Amino acid sequence: MYKRLNRGIVNGQLWNGTVRQSEPAQRPDAPHGTKNMNGRINYQRMLEDTIAAHRKAGEVPTLLLHSCCGPCSSYVLFYLSAYFGITVLYYNPNIYPPEEYQIRAKEQVRFIEEFNEKAVHPIRFAEGDYEPERFYAIAKGFEAEPERGARCHRCYRLRLEEAARYAAEHHYDYITTTLSISPQKDAAVLNAIGGEAAEQYGVKYLFSDFKKKDGFLQSTKLAAEYGMYRQDYCGCEFSLAARQAAKQKAGAI
Repeated sequence: MYKRLNRGIVNGQLWNGTVRQSEPAQRPDAPHGTKNMNGRINYQRMLEDTIAAHRKAGEVPTLLLHSCCGPCSSYVLFYLSAYFGITVLYYNPNIYPPEEYQIRAKEQVRFIEEFNEKAVHPIRFAEGDYEPERFYAIAKGFEAEPERGARCHRCYRLRLEEAARYAAEHHYDYITTTLSISPQKDAAVLNAIGGEAAEQYGVKYLFSDFKKKDGFLQSTKLAAEYGMYRQDYCGCEFSLAARQAAKQKAGAI
């Protein structure tokens, strides 16, 4: 079944869309010269090579950037807005409770508005429907999975497939996500799922690992500079419960 998006906004215009869901992916093949000494794919090198190729050609490709929250998007936008025409897609049906979703969405919009005062290429914004029932449908049976486990992988796919579909419908050159900036997220898994979703919809995935080059540290500094609300759990009901249990164990609450 397909679900319509009815709150995507770009320059004041509404965009509509749909969502679908499938299963996990194979890891992407690495271009020659982009593996490190341990045989792991160097996603930062892949990103730098992509940027260099477009700069050499005098191109500014369009990028649909899935964002999980304002703080995580801060460094990514700071880094990429000089090289891409970016639209941030805020589609996060996993976030719990609804009040938390609204806080994060508003912070995302506020940051973009303020950052646009200095951005090389103005950043646009699109918001999908808040539809937690879709998240609970793909999480069913995986509620007890730890963070970084199968439930998280299914959640990545839900959001990245929507980003890929949206990008194809609106003719973006690339998609990617801010999620890899988190130390709790496996960039290889995200790039595999994102690459497969992009291929499925006929768009290109911008392979990346934004935690590299102190990306996470830079995001915390930017969040402080812009006075952003910064949550202490990933987003879903299950990650919130795990965070609260950890705090209780440590005697923090």
